[in-house]
Amino acid sequence: MTAAMVSCACKGIRHCLVCETLKGKGQIEAKERKVVHQFLYDPESKCAVCKDAEATSSFAFPGIFLWENFISEEEEKELISSMDQDVWNPSQSGRRKQDFGPKVNFKKKKVHVGNFSGLPAVSQHLILRMQQEQTLADFQPVEQCNLDYHPERGSAIDPHLDDSWLWGERLVTINMLSDTILTMSMEQGLPEVGLTQEVQVAVHLPRRSLVVLSGFARHQWKHAIHRKDVHSRRVCSTYRELSAEFLPGGPQGDLGAQLLHIAHSFIGTSL
Repeated sequence: MTAAMVSCACKGIRHCLVCETLKGKGQIEAKERKVVHQFLYDPESKCAVCKDAEATSSFAFPGIFLWENFISEEEEKELISSMDQDVWNPSQSGRRKQDFGPKVNFKKKKVHVGNFSGLPAVSQHLILRMQQEQTLADFQPVEQCNLDYHPERGSAIDPHLDDSWLWGERLVTINMLSDTILTMSMEQGLPEVGLTQEVQVAVHLPRRSLVVLSGFARHQWKHAIHRKDVHSRRVCSTYRELSAEFLPGGPQGDLGAQLLHIAHSFIGTSL
């Protein structure tokens, strides 16, 4: 394990290979839930297709938009080079991160401009490209988070739902340096299609692709990147838009307008 891999920011039940090997922190295994059925997402049919022939063969899985080859190889090199010239801060579960966004306390539902200076310059042309797609024509991101995953650190992100008080309908992620699997999960199953225990849907994310989560996939299904699906270095950039509360006419519309103005200056540095 190289010196660059040693930093650890895990708290509570979060853990990575640094915790487990260098710090003597025992690996905390969550109680295994029996997964009765595992599905694969088919982007052409927009269905989750079951690998178990004896179970429900498929069901509609709306809310995922996949754009393969969203960036070119050259753009990928330029983006990674730009990120690597900046500081990567240790994050939970073996990840490293770079944040461009307002200062937020989600528990207290407080948001401030803080030291937010805008989204990075390298993202401006990417956002313009996103907006050429009908699904993202009105997408106005106000926050960007770059995450760095590496198998030497045991990087992962646990199943979770993104906040919906501040962040809006669409979560947009660019996947770089390696393919991976985005695992969608529904712990309570899908009784309406005869699945009464946890269901998982594996969404294959090709290198240099863009994925959008919205609606059903954004608000009802948790998403995760499991350690076993990080085979080499993976970097992603996730962009988030504002919720209705912070848009014109909303209770905090003025603050939202201020945050968007700062974001779209595209002169930001990571926090």
